[in-house]
Amino acid sequence: MNKWNIPDWLEMEVKKRDTSCVYCGIKFDNSKRKTKASWEHIINDAKIVTIDNICLCCVSCNASKGAKDLADWINNSRYCKENNITRTTVSNIIKSAL
Repeated sequence: MNKWNIPDWLEMEVKKRDTSCVYCGIKFDNSKRKTKASWEHIINDAKIVTIDNICLCCVSCNASKGAKDLADWINNSRYCKENNITRTTVSNIIKSAL
């Protein structure tokens, strides 16, 4: 398990599925902070460690979302408005959660 208690098998599945940010779509690349992948609980509950609740997003999106409710963040945040993040532009794993 990694430091977020994500089992190795789940970490590999998520890394295979999420090759770009699930919110803004930026392709992951470790050359810059903005394009680094970070672990995200879609529903902000660290006890829910499932393929449907764990994803990868960029550091910027993760910092903006923080502990906010997913729907509220997407619908009402200035960050999402400025970055054209909507219910229709997010990845399928996020659409399913909405």
